Order: sequence, then structure tokens, then C-alpha cells
Amino acid sequence: MNILIRGGGDLGSGVTFRLHNVGWNVVITEIEQPLVLRRSVSFGNAIYENQMTVEGIQAKYLENPDEIPKLLKDRVIPVLISPDNFIFPSFQPSIIVDARLLKTKVEYSIATWPMVIGLGPGFKVGENCHAIIETNRGHYLGRVIWEGEAIADTGVPGTVFQKNHERVLRAPDNGYIESNYAIGDIFKKDEIIGFVAGQPIIAPFDGCLRGLMHNGIYVQKGIKIGDLDPRIDPNFTKFISEKSLAIAGGVLEAILRYKFQQNNENF
Repeated sequence: MNILIRGGGDLGSGVTFRLHNVGWNVVITEIEQPLVLRRSVSFGNAIYENQMTVEGIQAKYLENPDEIPKLLKDRVIPVLISPDNFIFPSFQPSIIVDARLLKTKVEYSIATWPMVIGLGPGFKVGENCHAIIETNRGHYLGRVIWEGEAIADTGVPGTVFQKNHERVLRAPDNGYIESNYAIGDIFKKDEIIGFVAGQPIIAPFDGCLRGLMHNGIYVQKGIKIGDLDPRIDPNFTKFISEKSLAIAGGVLEAILRYKFQQNNENF
């Protein structure tokens, strides 16, 4: 099974992790400067670091798509900069998983693809995908949607230790991110995590840095650039989140059901 994941952030990486572990061939495509926050568990970070290991699985940035088969043979996940083109002579995917979380309508001609799976808002079954995986935290997280659409984006982060909105680190101004700290570092309330255009990014409470965009990324004032974890356990930053794994389980279910349905007329 050849599967193309569009987007190597934490959710796309959770999907990649599970599909790779069942033995399928997975390739990730990204933009030139991916806005990865949870860098320690994002295969897309290979674009910055050349290679990336998440929970024992290795990914490597490739400039030449012709090298895809060699990496797959070695059980290494290829990561390519290819925001628009996701078909390569050396890799013909039978499944497309759009994990970019654009939250706006994404155009796909589903008649030309064996299967397209969309994560979260921006998809409608029968129009631009065959199935949707719910990404909104709560009772329906990770469920496969075969009719209709996902729940609209609420804009409310998941609650951890009674903190939700305040967990999110937002750009204090327009400009480039600067920080000398690493994912997993611990901060006290009101300590400075970094700067954007000289304006400080301030820790809103005692916590562990769970996510932060790379230095040198240009951001607009007010956008999410990172998050702080009140559990203060750096070990959590080394493992894919429960949300990502729940969504990945939904993707796996959707693929298996779709393939079973194709092979069984009376399903």
C-alpha cells in the first residue's frame, strides 16, 4: 500500500507513525518552510534537520524524488518539499491523506483517486474526499465520517490541567521568531521564552515548552506559534499525542473499510 501524507506536523506524523507500523509505504510532502510547532514529534521537521526520528521511526528529507524507493526499502520515511505536486514517477500513491489542517475547502477531483481522506474541516464526503476523520476534541474525536462534514473549527484548544486558551503561545507582533530554548525546557510564569520582532513571548504559567516554531520563521501578530504544557513533564514532548493517535486510528479504519468494501459487493 502506497500512502501519501500531505503535511508532516504532529497530526500528520501520528497518522504516518501508525500506517508505517502496519508495514505500508508512507511518503510525506510539505511546504518549503513548514510551520511545525511540536517539532520533537513531527516528521516534517526533517526539512529543517535533514532527518528526524520520532519514537524510533526515522524520516529523511529528500530533494530528489527518484530516491523514494531506496528509502522505503530501508523503512525510512521520505519527506519532500512539494506543496502542489504529490505524484512522482517513483511513487504512485493509492491513498491520499490530507493532514494539513487548512480548515478551508480543499479541492480534489475524487474521481481521479482511489481514495482521499481529509482530516478535520474543509472536506465534504463525495465532493472532495471519500472519508473524513474528526479532529475536534471530545466524544467524536477520531471517528470516521462517511457522510457530510466534520465539526467546524471551534478555535478552542484542548484542556490540559484546566488550561486551554492560555496554553497557546501567540506572536506578540509581526516579525521573525527568535528563541534560544528547546522543546522540553521548563519555564516559570512570566519568564521570557523568546521574541518576535523584539517583543517578548512570555510564559503565561509554570510549564514545559511543548511546541515552538523554528527561529527565523516570519509570523503575523496573534497567530499560534507554540504551546506550553502545565504538566511540566519533558518526557511528554518525546511521544506522539493521544489526539494524533486517535486520529491515526480513524485513518487506519477508513482505509481498511474502504478496501474491504471495494472487494466485497455485499458489504
